[in-house]
Amino acid sequence: MSVVKGPDKLREEKLHQMIDKYEKDLIRMCCAYLRDLSMAEDAVQETFLKAYKGLDSFKGNSSEKTWLIRIAINVCNDMRRNSWFRFIDQKIDVERLKIPEWEQNDVSISLMMEIMRLPRKYMEAILLYYYEDMKVAEIAEMLGISDTVISRRLKKAREMLKGMLEGVDLDEE
Repeated sequence: MSVVKGPDKLREEKLHQMIDKYEKDLIRMCCAYLRDLSMAEDAVQETFLKAYKGLDSFKGNSSEKTWLIRIAINVCNDMRRNSWFRFIDQKIDVERLKIPEWEQNDVSISLMMEIMRLPRKYMEAILLYYYEDMKVAEIAEMLGISDTVISRRLKKAREMLKGMLEGVDLDEE
């Protein structure tokens, strides 16, 4: 007969620290991936649950943030592969997407809308580099591709964004 144990206080405190520190960043990233705020919140909750369960296996080879982002990306990809996700209108109007309150100013909303219109691999590179302040080498390691590929994706994404934003005066919005 096994004994049921309650949560480990140190692990629980560590989880609360991670939530306080990274929740907003993860919601923003998951929202861009899934194009739905409520699904993003679910993905972040699942991310923290998986992180809590795997806390003992985290060896510190990367930063906590990098580790959590990798988990979140996997959760988002799992959600997108789910058969229910296929029934959702994939041509969602990006303008109708709810942006988290802390992101709601005209410039950041306009820019985020254009970033979300990028093909997934370019959007991912931009989000991780500019919004999550990750280095090219960190992104490459996390995604399992070379630094050169990430650099090319960032360059191409910048070119695409420039083309998308030409003629849009962000100062007036």
